[in-house]
Amino acid sequence: MMSTYDEERIAELLRLLPPAPRGWVAAAAELPAARAGLGAAQIDALVERARADAAFRAAVLADVEAALAAEGVEPRAALVELVRRRVEE
Repeated sequence: MMSTYDEERIAELLRLLPPAPRGWVAAAAELPAARAGLGAAQIDALVERARADAAFRAAVLADVEAALAAEGVEPRAALVELVRRRVEE
């Protein structure tokens, strides 16, 4: 059974939720630029290689910053978190 809520009820329910962790907020703010800018293809390739090769995956997870730098991508905090999450999926 599906309930219907008006906008005010949804707003009330959302206010009951705890705030998102700061790291999530920062990562979400940087995602559009990270995906659209230089490095998106390198990040995708890095994640795919890490998913396909267990040894490479372990190395990436051990030092995500170095893995990004090796791909020519500036290892900003939000990108590090994004890559870590995507590789761990």
